[in-house]
Amino acid sequence: MSYQYNFSAGPAMLPKEVMLQAQQEFLNFDKTGISVMEMSHRSKEYLPIVEKAEKNLRALLNIPNKYKVLFLQGGAITQNFMVPMNLLNNGSASYVVSGYWSNRSYRDAQPFGSIKLSASSESSAFEKPPSFESWNFDQKDAYVHFCQNETIHGVEYLDSFRMPKVPIVCDMSSTILSRPMNIDDYGVIYAGAQKNIGPSGLTIVIVREDLLLFADKKTPTTLNWKIQSENNSMINTPSTFSIYMAGLVFEWLLNEGGLKKIERLNIKKSKYLYDFIDENEFYINDIDSKYRSRMNVPFRLANNDLTKSFVEKAENEGLYALKGHRLVGGLRASLYNAMPFDGVECLVEFMKYFKKNNA
Repeated sequence: MSYQYNFSAGPAMLPKEVMLQAQQEFLNFDKTGISVMEMSHRSKEYLPIVEKAEKNLRALLNIPNKYKVLFLQGGAITQNFMVPMNLLNNGSASYVVSGYWSNRSYRDAQPFGSIKLSASSESSAFEKPPSFESWNFDQKDAYVHFCQNETIHGVEYLDSFRMPKVPIVCDMSSTILSRPMNIDDYGVIYAGAQKNIGPSGLTIVIVREDLLLFADKKTPTTLNWKIQSENNSMINTPSTFSIYMAGLVFEWLLNEGGLKKIERLNIKKSKYLYDFIDENEFYINDIDSKYRSRMNVPFRLANNDLTKSFVEKAENEGLYALKGHRLVGGLRASLYNAMPFDGVECLVEFMKYFKKNNA
């Protein structure tokens, strides 16, 4: 086999067209004679890159004008403390725990004030997230936090939730741009870039303007959403090349037909893989079918002793990063936007081949 596909959960596969364009422009961007990596973030050559990236992101997600878009650094995990620093305001907040990353957010926020557990599915080994009906919170909470998709456990909330009085803060690191979203349902959305947006080093925060008023007085300027917003995310040097790459991805998505079209493809890819897993007993996925992630498909072999061989042989066939997360073991295929359907077909063909030779 001559194909090569990267199933990493992040940093993840990027669209080939984007990589080729970046390669072509790398040494001489837009006839400037220099690389984007060398440009001042305040230069007349670079500022249009940021402006276009934000314009295209707003178009893709249909972001209302009452929301600010921030291009920050530090990965989504830095929002674990930036969220309470900017929103808690000596009040309380509730956290929904549906897997490792939402639990990490819950634990990281606790030093900043009254952080409560709204609901948890840990007792069921995170095989499904807590239903919206089970969320327990106070109408006076500053916010309710949840993670839309857990990359390790492979569970995803596919429904949208709206609470009129309490802002919802959502970690969308692995689902942003994978399907249309109603931004008005959320007070804050944040996402690390290295899955569906671009290379690592960039974090996108989409925050409703009225929520920019509650930062703790001790919040450092670079961690203050309001100050970052007032300075167009440039109070310090941003991750310039990552923003440029994200802009290329946004443009690629628009050219591909937008989020409705990419959602149809993502449904097709994940269904194809899940259907094959379900039709035999050699491969097993333990997640409740209603909450199976479209982006991250964890599975295991009925004979766990074959896992190492599966990973090694898959890599020999050009199928990379299929080893499961160290916390849960097994296998995992991440099917972000840049993964073509051909890649999933090749994976399933290899799985058939491996089963035939090891059953």
